[in-house]
Amino acid sequence: MNLYHLRYFVTLAEIEHYTKAADMLAITQPTLSHAIYAMEEELGVKLFEKNGRNVSLTKYGKVFFADAQDILTRLDASVNSLKLAGRGEGQIDIAFLRTLGTDVVPKLIRGFLNENAGKQIDFNLYCDRVLTGDILTGLKEKKYDIGFCSKFDDEPLIEFIPVAKQDLVVIVPPDHPLAEKEEVHLTETLPYKQIIFKKRSGLRHIIDELFAQINAYPEVSYEIEEDQVAAGFVANGFGIAIAPDIPILHSLDVKILSLVSPAWQRRFYMAMLKDVYHPPVVEEFKKFVIAQTREDLFYKKIDT
Repeated sequence: MNLYHLRYFVTLAEIEHYTKAADMLAITQPTLSHAIYAMEEELGVKLFEKNGRNVSLTKYGKVFFADAQDILTRLDASVNSLKLAGRGEGQIDIAFLRTLGTDVVPKLIRGFLNENAGKQIDFNLYCDRVLTGDILTGLKEKKYDIGFCSKFDDEPLIEFIPVAKQDLVVIVPPDHPLAEKEEVHLTETLPYKQIIFKKRSGLRHIIDELFAQINAYPEVSYEIEEDQVAAGFVANGFGIAIAPDIPILHSLDVKILSLVSPAWQRRFYMAMLKDVYHPPVVEEFKKFVIAQTREDLFYKKIDT
């Protein structure tokens, strides 16, 4: 049995007439009859039975027909997807940190689609509770084509291309002793309990490095995975936090303080597997992102 035989079977099942089905398939009726007979011999059951001048599916034929239709539909969809990818169209699977989902990633996608208007390009997006570690694992498992995340130094299989930057700030409740300040040194935060990010977050090793520079570490009240959640806990008085200056901070009941020493600017990267094949549409998006970010497409701080 081969794919041609499978298509012959499905067409005959739909048309229920040998001559008409053969015409539609652009083959002779004997060729079609021989193919169906060969399938029945191989399977050991009858697939069709005569119904006047027509034919109809047997009980076994009906079961096989449903599966054959599903197989051919999925195969045709896969073949079409590959053909689209081969000519610079198709689907791009992207994972990104949620903090990049309000500005950087949407702008890049919109710009790329505008530049490629008329092409069939779809973006499959992953950002719900996705951390840098998850993104890098997904890249290595080939679940994603591209990731937008922080950089891990111990990832030799992954290429990191800088695309955006973001300041780190200290956020405190509005009635906190530090709230009367506009800027702070990291040493000034040590007397207070702090909310820090879990180790799977790309921010954790950055913040740990900052405290290592002053040879001290604060008392930790909670470990949180996402910056939005950390900000929410600060707003409700569970501690202070070092966090990226993201738009949501300016809508919460917190005071945002500039971190002046040691200063740090968080950088974001486009991450891709090295030395593997990427379809043309993915390569084109990569080139587009590099061109845009060279024109200083950065993650801007929102003024209040």
